[in-house]
Amino acid sequence: MHKFISWNIDSLNAALTSESPRARLSRDVLHTIKNEDADLIAIQETKLPAGGPSKKHLAVLAEYFPGYTPEWISSVPPARKGYAGTMILRREGMEAEKIVPRIGAPAPMDEEGRLLVLESGQFYFVNVYTPNAGDGLRRLGDRQIWDGLYAEYLAELDRSKPVIACGDFNVAHREIDLAHPESNHMSPGFTDEEREGFTRLLEKGFTDTFRYVHGDVKDVYSWWAQRVKTSKINNAGWRIDYFLVSDRIRDLVKRSEMMDSGPRQDHTPILLEIDL
Repeated sequence: MHKFISWNIDSLNAALTSESPRARLSRDVLHTIKNEDADLIAIQETKLPAGGPSKKHLAVLAEYFPGYTPEWISSVPPARKGYAGTMILRREGMEAEKIVPRIGAPAPMDEEGRLLVLESGQFYFVNVYTPNAGDGLRRLGDRQIWDGLYAEYLAELDRSKPVIACGDFNVAHREIDLAHPESNHMSPGFTDEEREGFTRLLEKGFTDTFRYVHGDVKDVYSWWAQRVKTSKINNAGWRIDYFLVSDRIRDLVKRSEMMDSGPRQDHTPILLEIDL
């Protein structure tokens, strides 16, 4: 049995170095993740420097996750500094080769550290932080191009061996994937274009494992807006974080669920167990 976890931490840098109340809440979540003893832990939005984690970052990570090796990619020029970025923590004994793909996305998306892959003997493990369409949907066109290129990339991997793809996809696929669909059809993450892009991705041979396991269950989300203080209390959330698997291994999925992040708003970690 393999266990995987994915979490958009919204600044691993802050979680490891700051003493703010939010950073302390983030570290509480890291403790929760640590206790799951996962094989691979995918982290999005690390916001680390272009050169990657510092000695201090690595030392603190080693305290939380002894026996894990961090693989990472950061945002580099001409992209913004301390922006986006992804990491995968690989447990000792889990052999896999790091791949940093470039999918030909609109500039500077390929430089923002959004895509990190590990290849094991059995499968590809893909960690993605999908670009947001942005305020006023200013980046929607570029986002649509990304969605198409990313779907083609996963399909290419799938021709070689099964794929497990996780991360923050920045889209609520169906109306049951957010609390208030009626007022969000023009909001980033719930436009027709983004939802259709996700549908086309699934049609290339991939399964949304949460829906596969739980069916049309409602009111289960992975993200609650920080700017709305009552969003989590009222469960006014969105499900925008996913574990996808190649259709041919979906029957091997045993668990796919959200983890408890306590009072911390924003993203909560998600967990997948699969009997490969």
